[in-house]
Amino acid sequence: MSDARRSIAKPAKVQGTGLHTGIPATVTFNPSDSGSGVRFRRSDLDGSPEIPAGLDAVRETDRRIMLGDGDASVSTVEHLLAAVTALGVDDLLVELDGPEAPAGDGSAAPYFAALRSAGVRDQEGTPTTRTVRAPFVVKEGDAQYLVAPSDGLRLTVNIEWDHPLIGAQSGSYRITPEVFETELAQARTFGFESEAKDLRQRGLGKGASQQNAIVLSKDGIVGTTLRWPDEFVRHKAVDLLGDLGLLGGRPAADIVAFRPSHRGNVALARAIARTASPDGPPVMGIQEIFGVLPHRYPFLLVDRIVELERGKRIVGLKNVTMNEPFFPGHFPGHPVMPGVLIVEGMAQTGGMLLLDKVDDPGNKVVYFMSIDGVKFRKPVVPGDQLRFELEMVKFRGRTCAMKGIAYVDGQPVAEAEMMAAIVDR
Repeated sequence: MSDARRSIAKPAKVQGTGLHTGIPATVTFNPSDSGSGVRFRRSDLDGSPEIPAGLDAVRETDRRIMLGDGDASVSTVEHLLAAVTALGVDDLLVELDGPEAPAGDGSAAPYFAALRSAGVRDQEGTPTTRTVRAPFVVKEGDAQYLVAPSDGLRLTVNIEWDHPLIGAQSGSYRITPEVFETELAQARTFGFESEAKDLRQRGLGKGASQQNAIVLSKDGIVGTTLRWPDEFVRHKAVDLLGDLGLLGGRPAADIVAFRPSHRGNVALARAIARTASPDGPPVMGIQEIFGVLPHRYPFLLVDRIVELERGKRIVGLKNVTMNEPFFPGHFPGHPVMPGVLIVEGMAQTGGMLLLDKVDDPGNKVVYFMSIDGVKFRKPVVPGDQLRFELEMVKFRGRTCAMKGIAYVDGQPVAEAEMMAAIVDR
């Protein structure tokens, strides 16, 4: 796949009815500028609000993915995002004139065909690749995922249902546009006749039919024939790929999934986002950090900023090495990073989020007024990389409330709630 960022060459449309809402809608794929990412635009709502295709926008994972921002939402976007991810499209504006993406025939094939017809084109800029560097495990409910490093994306999916046409099924797919088109794109969503009443009572499945889903009776299927004997596990791979499309970058990992679900897939994507190295350039390197924070060696505890959503969220990294000045005197012979310095690194990262809200940040400084709810989960040792994730909870005047979590290899090591104020230097 190309090392350049990718968008599409011209618009393309997909029309149909939503699987869960039963509401007709049209999706229009549009080319988008380099670095803009994948975004949904609700053209039927006042102001045509946009919703980023990202993990922070996830609102619902029950039988589908729903994304939202403010009062706007888009639903059942996983098949669309699977096609986008399979083609390696980085920048795309998806206009939608209804609350739910059309179901088509229940597969990702209509979306893949539309994007192919639009022509995928390279553009300026470097794509972000979420590269897994070390193995880890994710468990969420009944779903479990084994994740390992890879130079591309391979999905191995295992499912099991007590139904004569499903039973235990397994499939492994190295994701390329060609493999997706021939092995996965046409695999349809499926559901059970016995669930239909319950789904409708929950406001789901209102548009489901034999034309847009495989309907399973007690011992067979209704009104259609299977495209593959293992079409069920193939479709679960499509759902997993689409949910990984919320990473905000191309995933590079070897993933083995057992009983995957949308809820589990989102938990997996969050774990990858926390552990994988984004291969694109940092949002702020050390020189930019010097221009904002007054701290210097040995008390500067953030090396780079890799994500920044203005006024909302920031992610910073700190590489912990044996050369840190505190290790010789803190548990000599058994080096452990002092917990107060983990919190300090978290606070410095949060301070950069706060200073991003003001004019002339070089002449301001952040003082922390209170730190509450501090918890330390695991020791941090030389060789670890700390990932500080800070979310702005409230901003009023020159004061701010933030919530922060520090991770190592996707596992929380510390958390805290902080109050801070901006003052003149």
